[in-house]
Amino acid sequence: MKNEFELAFNEIAEARTLDRKVVLDALQTALVSAYRKDTNASAAQNIEAKIDPNTGRARLFVEKEVVDDVLNPLTEVTLEEARFYEPECQYGDVVMVQVERTTKNFGRIAAQTAKQVILQKIREAERKALFEEFKEKEGDIVSASVQSVSGGKVTVNLNNGRAEGTLAKSQQIPRENYKPGDKIRVYIQEVKELSRGPEIVVSRSHRNMLRRLLEFEVPEIYNGSIEIKNIAREAGGRSKVAVVALQEGIDPVGACVGMRGIRIQNIVKELHDEKIDVIEWVSNQEDFIAKALSPARVKGVYLEDDPDIGRTASVIVQDDQLSLAIGREGQNARLAAKLTGWRIDIKSVSEAVNTALEQLHVGAMAAIRERHETLIAEVRRIMDKKNAGLAVMPEEYTTLASFADIVERHLVGLRNEARKARLAEINAVRQTLPRRAFEIPVTRLDLPDSIIEALQPLENAGEIMLRFLIDENRLRRLLGNQSDTALMQVQAALDKIVYVDEEPDLDDFEDFSKELAVGEAEDGEESEYVLGDEIETGVAAKAAAAGRAVPALDDEEEIDVLEVIEEDDGVKDKKREKDKKKKSKARRQQPGFDEELDPFGAKRARKGGRKREDWGGRR
Repeated sequence: MKNEFELAFNEIAEARTLDRKVVLDALQTALVSAYRKDTNASAAQNIEAKIDPNTGRARLFVEKEVVDDVLNPLTEVTLEEARFYEPECQYGDVVMVQVERTTKNFGRIAAQTAKQVILQKIREAERKALFEEFKEKEGDIVSASVQSVSGGKVTVNLNNGRAEGTLAKSQQIPRENYKPGDKIRVYIQEVKELSRGPEIVVSRSHRNMLRRLLEFEVPEIYNGSIEIKNIAREAGGRSKVAVVALQEGIDPVGACVGMRGIRIQNIVKELHDEKIDVIEWVSNQEDFIAKALSPARVKGVYLEDDPDIGRTASVIVQDDQLSLAIGREGQNARLAAKLTGWRIDIKSVSEAVNTALEQLHVGAMAAIRERHETLIAEVRRIMDKKNAGLAVMPEEYTTLASFADIVERHLVGLRNEARKARLAEINAVRQTLPRRAFEIPVTRLDLPDSIIEALQPLENAGEIMLRFLIDENRLRRLLGNQSDTALMQVQAALDKIVYVDEEPDLDDFEDFSKELAVGEAEDGEESEYVLGDEIETGVAAKAAAAGRAVPALDDEEEIDVLEVIEEDDGVKDKKREKDKKKKSKARRQQPGFDEELDPFGAKRARKGGRKREDWGGRR
């Protein structure tokens, strides 16, 4: 039969959901504190407690000095007694000796101290266990019950009341009412470790909550057959989700909606009747923008990527589709812009045609006037008919749409021609940046979700670096009111990126070629150089065009040693001596991969004072 100690020990461990070792450590720490309090032992004296969890037997070991004559039994011990624990000890040694004092000998104050220590240690262990448990659940959906509502802030119970979460007003679904005892599902947005316990911030308006609900309701998303490309959400109103099938034969939109809409309806009910549009993602941006504006039918999409203003998509719709494309208070167009990453300018066919007719007298429109005289005359006739309040036939609207399409494409081509010089300047700056940075998506940066969503139009870390160098104002416009603080966060996140130094300095090649010429003059023999994979084709071409010898990199030592293969061993040794002098310079750009931060690149050794202007290396 189990003794009382073991029963109580197991009960504490199970009730607090703690590991038995944690409870045992708390008891042992409490015994040590009680002994110190009872004997007034010095903090410098080492004291250990050991408890047998099966029998409950406690033993105390105290550090004592071996002396000939014991004056203070609390700190001193005879040689004979000490050798029972340490057979080889001598006078003056310090040994751990078991004391006969037990818990029954402790006074009231010492017992109270032990009780407080046990409670404190168990609470600390509980807080740590809760933090670790919910830190692993960060980014997941959990069930919760509403505990209280105060000043717009809702406190919810998590994990059967063992933890509390905070649902702020900004993280609630608008017009959703909460009452104590309500069962809801929440998204764990962030878990902070505080002295009083973990602070769990939950949300119901976060866009990733919709992502997790889709994974829960749609098995094809959970097993990876369908991928969610992007989500644009305005909680409580409308959301747009772009999905793509990664396996042939699967309809991504149909799978998400479900038979008779049952899958999507379950999510709509959970999100307080929030409307959800599921859109198939396509690589063609014009088609994707047209789909993103559904349910409106789009007549034409014209993309313009201005290096300073940003990416703008001009969209033309039928006159009766204009309000549907814009949506209530611009919601449909706003969500489509968030989903696609393009700024969307929507106008009706009539508006586009009127603007085009007004610009026909401009010199840039001369080509349109010469090629489409008949079409222009027909368009003017239709517009006069429309302005007179007469009915316009569908085929006449088709004619107007064709004319608007011709004009828009012509104007986009003219603007692209006009900005060629600016594009060439930007491309020159782009070449100074590491190519690997353009392969790292914005979502991989260590930034808050709000900043990542604002930077979505730039797509990757390389584009953000480029904007820091050529047009910081565009970054400020994207980041909005908190631009100064957000810019510092973005810069810090970019500094954490590691990347490959892809192009070694050509000055090294020039110095090497000079040494090579001297070596060949002295020896009179030709040398063969091993060409490694680390040298980029572009670097080799530049070196060849400049008439420089291209050195080779050894596969095993990368850029540390340039191995020279010669027939004469004496000349080889001489070359190696010269190469060793170049090691310190080469090591400054030696790549070292860091898979935890980024599987793409390698870390460059930096000086302490480097700023963002130096991302480009040589400029």
